[in-house]
Amino acid sequence: MGAGASYGLLGALAAFPRRLARREVECQGGVLRRGLTRRTTHAVFGRRLLERLPDEAIAAHFDAAVAAGAVPLSENGFRRTLGLLPGAAAGSLSRQALLDQSGLAPRSFDLLALFDAFEHDAEPFSFRDAILAKSYARLAAAGAGWGAIARSAHRAGKVTSLTALALHAGEDDAIYRRHGEALTEIDGQHLLPLAADDDDADELFEAAEAAEAAGEPARAAALYARYLGREPTDAVAAFNRANALRAAGDVAGARHAYALALKLDPGFVEAWFNFGSLLHAEGRLAAARAHLLEAVALDPGYGDPIYNLAVLAYAAGDLAEARAWWARYVALDPGSEWGRRAARGISYVDGKLAEAQRAGDPGRVA
Repeated sequence: MGAGASYGLLGALAAFPRRLARREVECQGGVLRRGLTRRTTHAVFGRRLLERLPDEAIAAHFDAAVAAGAVPLSENGFRRTLGLLPGAAAGSLSRQALLDQSGLAPRSFDLLALFDAFEHDAEPFSFRDAILAKSYARLAAAGAGWGAIARSAHRAGKVTSLTALALHAGEDDAIYRRHGEALTEIDGQHLLPLAADDDDADELFEAAEAAEAAGEPARAAALYARYLGREPTDAVAAFNRANALRAAGDVAGARHAYALALKLDPGFVEAWFNFGSLLHAEGRLAAARAHLLEAVALDPGYGDPIYNLAVLAYAAGDLAEARAWWARYVALDPGSEWGRRAARGISYVDGKLAEAQRAGDPGRVA
């Protein structure tokens, strides 16, 4: 793994409690947080996400992780990265080879692997994985979605046991095993559940996220507060609560929650930016600038604080500085609407600077 890895946990873990995972990650010099931030290096997809979200929402999380440059990890992949799970039996097949042999759609394959529906979570894959991929392809051809397959796969215990079963896709989005002409449910033990306190905390966090998504920021803030009562060191929850409080109009509460997020995680780039934006809205411009500068220092490729620093400099009449920040933004994001706005700002400032130079003041205007 290496020191400095930052794991973003999406969904609750099914195989072992999150508190144990966090302890092991921290012992190895890394950080385990909920959700994705700009510092996230690995996105861990807990299997209990399958119980909480529809397939489309899970796939959207996967796409967001990939777009953010985070390495997606299944639970088994996460445990193997930490050295908590032995490597699977040696494999020799590439991802493309499995796709060619099975006919399984690439996206379905990736999402099934993300939830440990194969013996291996990554290349090289095994002969057993090839058998499973062919079975899953037949189920998909019969109308089963990747999520229904993944949810059913773990009901059989070890997924490799499915290689000996004849699987059938039912009309009720469930997967059955065939015995001659009869169909029965896939039997087997579920993985060990999370401890009750972890499970309750997971439910609180997910309920808070759902309240935010539903446009209920006050309720979301209250749920995040309850969650923080159980998990007081979770900087992401403090950050999310700050955003919810701000959306609910509780500026003072948001200010305190952002400060808590930064106390818990001084390298939380988004918290520096959002706190700076809040301070800007309050008219506390010097403090806002300091927070935005900290965000840029932590992540020089983060365009939002760079653009806002240009706005602050322009409002202060420092056109040369405003131009420099806008030029830096354009270099990062030239094709977007904000990039075009920054380019227009540069053109406008160039005209103003030319006027100021003629007036004898090269950098500032009244």
